[in-house]
Amino acid sequence: MGYFVFNVIRWGSYFEDYWYSFKSNLIEFPIHIIFVYINVYYLIPKFILKRKYWSYIGSLMGMLVLVYLIRTGLNYLLVTKEIWPEAESPGRFLELNHIIAVVLGELYVIGFVSAIKLVIDWSVEKRRNEDLAKLQMSTELKYLRTQIQPHFFFNTLNNLYALTLSKSGNAPQLVIKLSDMMQYILYEVDSSKASLLKEISHINNFIDIECLRFEDRIESQLDITGDIEDVQVPPLLLLSFVENCFKHGLKENDKIKIVMNFEVVDRNYLEFTLTNNFNPNLAKSNGIGNTNAKRRLKLLFSNDFKMESKVIGDTYSLFLKIPI
Repeated sequence: MGYFVFNVIRWGSYFEDYWYSFKSNLIEFPIHIIFVYINVYYLIPKFILKRKYWSYIGSLMGMLVLVYLIRTGLNYLLVTKEIWPEAESPGRFLELNHIIAVVLGELYVIGFVSAIKLVIDWSVEKRRNEDLAKLQMSTELKYLRTQIQPHFFFNTLNNLYALTLSKSGNAPQLVIKLSDMMQYILYEVDSSKASLLKEISHINNFIDIECLRFEDRIESQLDITGDIEDVQVPPLLLLSFVENCFKHGLKENDKIKIVMNFEVVDRNYLEFTLTNNFNPNLAKSNGIGNTNAKRRLKLLFSNDFKMESKVIGDTYSLFLKIPI
């Protein structure tokens, strides 16, 4: 309606005849509408989207011929007996210049409206793809997190089984620690971010459980630099690295030494450093921890993170830098 009013006023002021402009636009606009909708909802999906370009051009040319005949005939019958009153000299039916003028006008309308429709479709499709990508990432992250939990509880239950076999008095303490960890995972970890303080507490519970199993064979040190009170990190991410300290650092009749450092850099990044002793004979054992962690980091931060690990002698060190 806005375009119709604009066209009536525009050509009415140009010819100084608003009544003629109104009547001619009243004839032409329904033709425009029908032609445009056929193009947008039939010709483009049937030919352009299927890459049948010559078929589309042929159909479009046929429609333009039909539009010229209908538009010129209706204008002659209902509006004016002049074939082309806009021209400086009287026009004739099927005159080349008249045909070109009508066809170009129709192509202008088709191009204008089709562009609007395609932009809207592109915007909707773009939003849909973004929503699907977010859903896919969220689903994969949830799947990766569910992999971590059974992996950890499997190891912990093995520890508990070993303690019960030996009738150790540490078994009740392990059950309480395990209960605290399960409560954290089931009721407090419900999003893609978790408090770093709670994550550290969770890691400490895990180390305490391992200490109950290995008694005095574990030495751990934790250093924190900067204010981490409001820092949030992906839940259960760092735990997988600590688990590896016990998988690959245990030597017979030797201690497991773990040093962890958390440092906030420029209030934008968290640097996590982990050092532990390393047993090469256990390095080939299968596990999902590091692979899982790398996949999660890629999904969450794209390329805005840094993860490096190296082995020097019997010492393994890990450096991780992630945005906060």
